[in-house]
Amino acid sequence: MNFLRSCLHALWMLVTVVPYAIAILVCAPFASPVRLYGIAQAWLRQVMVGLRVICGVQWQVHGYDNLPQGATSPAVLLVKHQSTLETFLMPVLMPHPLAFVFKKELLYIPFFGWAIGRLDMVHIDRNRRAQAFNKVVEQGRRLLAQGVWVIMFPEGTRIPRGQAGSYKSGGTRLAVATGAPVIPVAVASAQCWPRKAFVKHPGTVHVSIGKPIPSAGRTADELMREVQSWIEGEMRRLDPAAYAHAGAGEPAQV
Repeated sequence: MNFLRSCLHALWMLVTVVPYAIAILVCAPFASPVRLYGIAQAWLRQVMVGLRVICGVQWQVHGYDNLPQGATSPAVLLVKHQSTLETFLMPVLMPHPLAFVFKKELLYIPFFGWAIGRLDMVHIDRNRRAQAFNKVVEQGRRLLAQGVWVIMFPEGTRIPRGQAGSYKSGGTRLAVATGAPVIPVAVASAQCWPRKAFVKHPGTVHVSIGKPIPSAGRTADELMREVQSWIEGEMRRLDPAAYAHAGAGEPAQV
């Protein structure tokens, strides 16, 4: 039954992405970045509604009041990455437009990639790291000044449930360079939508938003250690069964 529901949800995403992507492509020469983002956000809402109705996946958010207030209050969101779900869910939840930092290869995906290429986001060549980071800082500074929040997955790729990846300091380096606070976000999504899996399982995905961590006067590595400690500790609280293999106080598997 879960396989059939997952097939229906995949079909729902395929059917709905085409008209929304075409709308973005057609409107791109005339519409503002905010308007184009709104079209993309509307499609993501359709994806998440479909996930809830078809697959029985719910979500519950903790710490929403920790988000910065104000139309132009900057923030760099550093999010735990277990599955595709948080990529779709974060723009639906957040009160500010988000700019993802993503690898340029995604631009070649039909319709989806064509559309995100028209959005005001940061696509980078990961083979050219120095140039990539300069681009992240340059575009990130401009976006943050406009009230757009930059979102990054510090582990760089989706990590199996109950494990921790290698946290990269790119997000905290951006925060230090721009003076923006870091918002750590823990997302226990793999129980419902496992890493690189097609089949989704009914259940509740818990999202926990941490308090803003100031970047002023901090080093990027020091800041990232604090972010990692908070996220991984919070993941144990949200999904204790996934960490039952580790004793109290032991780090998650890497």
